[in-house]
Amino acid sequence: MQIRNIAIIAHVDHGKTTLVDKMLHQAKLFRDNQATDDLILDNNDLERERGITIVAKNVSIRYKDVKINIIDTPGHADFGGEVERVLTMADSVLLLVDAFEGAMPQTRFVTQKALALGLKPIVVINKVDKENCRPDEVHEQVFDLFYNLGATEEQLGFPTLYGSSKQGWMSTDWKNPKEDITDLLDTIIDYCPPANVRQGTPQMLITSLDYSSFVGRIAIGRVFRGTMRESMPVSLMKRDGTILKSRVKEIHSFEGLGRSKQSFVEAGDICAIVGLESFDIGDTIADFEVPEALPTIDVDEPTMSMFFTINNSPFFGKEGKFVTSRHLRDRLYKEIEKNLALRVEETSSPDAYNVYGRGVLHLSILIETMRREGYELQVGQPQVIVKEIDGVKCEPIEMLTVNVPEEFSGSVIDLVTQRKGELLIMEPKGDVLHLEFSIPARGVIGLRNSMLTATQGEAIIAHRFKAYEPWKGDLPGRINGVLLSMDKGKTTAYSIDKLQDRGRFFVDPAEEVYHGQVIGESIRPGDLVINVTRAKQLTNMRASGSDDNVRITPKINFSLEEAMEYIEKDEYLEVTPKAIRMRKIILDENERKRASKSN
Repeated sequence: MQIRNIAIIAHVDHGKTTLVDKMLHQAKLFRDNQATDDLILDNNDLERERGITIVAKNVSIRYKDVKINIIDTPGHADFGGEVERVLTMADSVLLLVDAFEGAMPQTRFVTQKALALGLKPIVVINKVDKENCRPDEVHEQVFDLFYNLGATEEQLGFPTLYGSSKQGWMSTDWKNPKEDITDLLDTIIDYCPPANVRQGTPQMLITSLDYSSFVGRIAIGRVFRGTMRESMPVSLMKRDGTILKSRVKEIHSFEGLGRSKQSFVEAGDICAIVGLESFDIGDTIADFEVPEALPTIDVDEPTMSMFFTINNSPFFGKEGKFVTSRHLRDRLYKEIEKNLALRVEETSSPDAYNVYGRGVLHLSILIETMRREGYELQVGQPQVIVKEIDGVKCEPIEMLTVNVPEEFSGSVIDLVTQRKGELLIMEPKGDVLHLEFSIPARGVIGLRNSMLTATQGEAIIAHRFKAYEPWKGDLPGRINGVLLSMDKGKTTAYSIDKLQDRGRFFVDPAEEVYHGQVIGESIRPGDLVINVTRAKQLTNMRASGSDDNVRITPKINFSLEEAMEYIEKDEYLEVTPKAIRMRKIILDENERKRASKSN
């Protein structure tokens, strides 16, 4: 049986997972009367809530007696490590491009990786049902992108299809819509090279991990050479050069959305192996007698770090199940086993760790996942990783793309230039203005919120790592100070009402707070300690009607990313399963003053 291995790559929200849904339906994987949700592959809660793919997935379909292994990849630049990892399993890529937006920053990033690996591309210009779409222009733009990225003659001869994943059709001519996506599946079979069946001693590269509470860790990857059989002895070749002898217990191949047990899997196919111990991503499973290693997977370095520590606030242990430093350590080291772009570094304190990732979103997904699993932890302000190159202090620079209505362009340029950004390109694209900037990664932290506020939510923002460049100088921090709680206890409507002229609050009446907790933003620079737990003295002296006049502005709700971007160097974010609180690292006011004097 012939096999095709294809990865679907694109910028965020260009329709990858929706297209995979249609391919699964086309292959008749479901009964006609079977109810299925949209975005079948986005199967964890975070993916569904945010509408983005976080983890790469494997599925397979059968079409005209050919097995097509499909790899769905994330579109966000922060999860670029996932894309790099799984591209090694594919022979060709399906590049999706929005018919209106065209090639975006992440399109360029993933295309560069795919072309460098020598994969054959098929271009799909999606969302041609949109108003003011421009498929022909986008096609030209994609060709230019390929050429600029150094594509070979063969790669430049890519086939192009047009269609709408949402409506479920693909065609070679966008003005001539079809009924289904058979054109796409036919193109995959005709154009994609069949998986190379190389004879010889078995070789398989581990590119993903899975875990089952019944069988333990499962290694997923592509068999590059030979045949993998059930119960065969193998050598596990580690990245550091050590060789461990082991045995394959079970082999599963991908069938539809699930996996089916097989007695053997031949070269070219993607499979899951049960029974191996102590393996990592990038290791090779090779012959028992004459082991040969495959090249390991290299992933771009992280650009951002955060300080993780145990929760030591006055509310410690009230809400979470996992609260000790051992719990935190085990969970972080478990994460780096399957998340290649993440690094964990121990500090001088046994309770604290530096965690390195690709961006605020990459780290916030980890924190949110841990929080939902029942962990309590505290994190510090996100910091960019600074390197010294040839004796010059350098920092990561990002390419920032903003699509915004013309009337807001001045506010956007102003915001970005304040953060040491440089305007590179400014051109009209349909009814919006397309802006491209070069900006320090430090400047991107907290930019999204202020930009959405300045543009009334109209801006479409994307960024990707460009390179390390010399340090651009200091950036303006938070202008206003914060309001801090003086006491531990429940907030009262009476106190909050009387203090509303001091700033905006992050807490509601009757909420539990502790001393040193950040409970609002001051209207002036400099922090202010206030008492929000004071109740009204109940005497029989009353002015008639004065009790009814309490009018409290609703509190400001922060999401996890917003809170991470808001805090300063002397603050922590306390994350528990039920709450996200901001606090000062030193809770006591007098100690804070002493520490600031000594600094």
